[in-house]
Amino acid sequence: METNNNEMERRYAETFQSVSEGALLAGKIVAIKQNAIIVDIGYKSEGYIRIAEFTEEELKTLKPGSALEVYVENMRDSEGVIRLSKERASKIKTWDILEKSLEEGSEVEGRIIEKIKGGLSVDLGGVKAFLPGSQIDTKIIKDLDSLIGLKLSFRILKINNKRSNVIVSRRAIIEEERALKKVETITKLKEGAVITGAVKNIIDYGVFVDLGGIDGLLHISDISWGRITHPSEFFAVGDEIEVMVLKYDAEKERVTLGYKQKNPDPWLDIEEKYPAGKHITGKVVSITDYGAFMELEEGLEGLVHISEIDWLPRPKHPSKYLSIGETVEAIVLKVDKNERKLSLSLKQLKPSPWELISQRYQPGQKISGKVKSITDFGVFVGLPEGIDGLIHISDLSWVKHVKHPSELVKKGQKIEAVILSIDSANEKIALGLKQLEQDPWIEVIPSTFKLGDEVMGKVLRITDFGIFIEMEGGVEGLIYSSEIVPHSGGEGEEPIKEGDEIKAGIIKIDLEERKIGLSMKHVNPVRDSSLNGIKRTVE
Repeated sequence: METNNNEMERRYAETFQSVSEGALLAGKIVAIKQNAIIVDIGYKSEGYIRIAEFTEEELKTLKPGSALEVYVENMRDSEGVIRLSKERASKIKTWDILEKSLEEGSEVEGRIIEKIKGGLSVDLGGVKAFLPGSQIDTKIIKDLDSLIGLKLSFRILKINNKRSNVIVSRRAIIEEERALKKVETITKLKEGAVITGAVKNIIDYGVFVDLGGIDGLLHISDISWGRITHPSEFFAVGDEIEVMVLKYDAEKERVTLGYKQKNPDPWLDIEEKYPAGKHITGKVVSITDYGAFMELEEGLEGLVHISEIDWLPRPKHPSKYLSIGETVEAIVLKVDKNERKLSLSLKQLKPSPWELISQRYQPGQKISGKVKSITDFGVFVGLPEGIDGLIHISDLSWVKHVKHPSELVKKGQKIEAVILSIDSANEKIALGLKQLEQDPWIEVIPSTFKLGDEVMGKVLRITDFGIFIEMEGGVEGLIYSSEIVPHSGGEGEEPIKEGDEIKAGIIKIDLEERKIGLSMKHVNPVRDSSLNGIKRTVE
C-alpha cells in the first residue's frame, strides 16, 4: 500500500509550511548511513529514520533521491535532530485505506502470519487484523498451519473507533466467488453433460463434488460398473474429476452425478466378448476366503472360486496361490449377464489329476501314500498326483471289529493299500487295506476254527450284548451275554475286565456274516457232524 511517487513529489514541494510533530509528509532520501536513512522533508533541517524500520529487501531498492512517505515523531530529539518514521507513516496510510475499503466493501490484500486463539492473524500492510475461524473458509480447515505465509484477499468486517482492532473475512470473498461461479455452472447442468469438478468430501455412500458454486452427489453405485467397497478406493479429497450429469433438480438445487456412465456398460456384450471356454488374462484385485476376484478390464471383474484354483480336494486359502496385483491367466467357465457374474477357473488350464489317475492306475493295483486325515468313516491317503483316496472303515481289517480307524493307522503314517475302484466322473477313488491279504474267512478261518473247539482269547471290549475277545490270528469272537460265566476267586466271583485271558467254546461259525459265537458255559460241546463242524446260517 505505497503512495504514488509523483504524488509524493507534489506533496514534498508543499511541506515547508506544514512541518510539525504528528504530520504525515513526503520526503526525499539524502543519504543512507549505517544506522539511519537521512531524509529531506523541505524544512530548514533534515530528519532521520532508524535503519531497523527497513527490511533487507527494501534497503536494496533505496538510493539518494528516492521518495518516501514519513511521519514526524519528534521535531527535536536528544541530539536536536528531527526523528521520522516510515512504519508509522505506512500504518496511518494503511488505516485510511482500510477504512475506505470498509466503507466501499472492496477487498484488501494481506498475508497470514500466525495462528492465534480463535483464528488467524493477518498482516494488512503493517496493520494486524484478526481472521476468525468461522471466516476462514466455507468449509472447515483442519490444518491451519498450512495457511501461514499465504497472501490472500480479504473483506473488512469491522474497524473499531480507536483504530486498534480490525476484523477481516476470507469466507465472504469465497462465497461471492462461488455465487458468481454458480450462475455460470447452472447453465451447464444439462442431463448427459460431462463437466469437471473437484472432490470436496468422501463418505461411505458416495462423493460430493464441487462443480463450481454448487455441489453434486456421485453415489457409490454410479462410480464403477464393477465391484466397489468404498469410494476412497477411487478418489481422494481434492482430486479433479470428470463427471456426467445424470439429473438436475433446479428447484431443490440437487445434482446427481455419474462417473461410470462416461464409458459403456461392459456387461452389455459380455456373452459375445467372454464366452465360456475363452482364455483370458486379468489382474488379481481382491482375495477372500472363498476365492479371488480378477479384473479383466475397467469395471469388469470375474470370480475364481476356491474350488477352481487347484485340483486338490481340499485346496489351501486363495492367498497361498495368488497375490493382489498379480497378472494371471484363466479360463471362462460361465457368464451370467442378468446376475452380472463371471465365473473363472485357473485349474482348468492344467491337466486334471483324474485324467492321470485313469491312465496310471487300475483296480487291484497296489499303491503307497501317507495318511492325510482320519475320520469316523475312514482314512484319506494322499497319492503323488495330489488327490486323496479313501479307505473305508469296513476295508481296514478282515477280522477286527474296528470302532475308529485311528485304532489301526496314524496321521502321517506311510501305508500300502489296494485300489478297489476309480470313479473319475465323481472324482473318487476307493482303496482297501485289508485287501493286501487273502480273505481269511475263505480258507484260513474254516480250517482253523471248528464248532466245539476250546479257544483262549484276550478280552477286547465288554458290551451289553456280550464280550468280544481276540483269538488266534487276531480273529475276533463274541461271547454272548447269556453264555458268560464270571471268574471264580478266593472270595467269590470276580467281574471280567478288558485285558483278561479267558477260555470259551465255539458254538457258532457264520461265514456269510463273518461272525464266530462263543460260550463260557460249554467248553466241550458235541460237534455237529452233519454240518462238518461249520454253521453257514445264523442259528
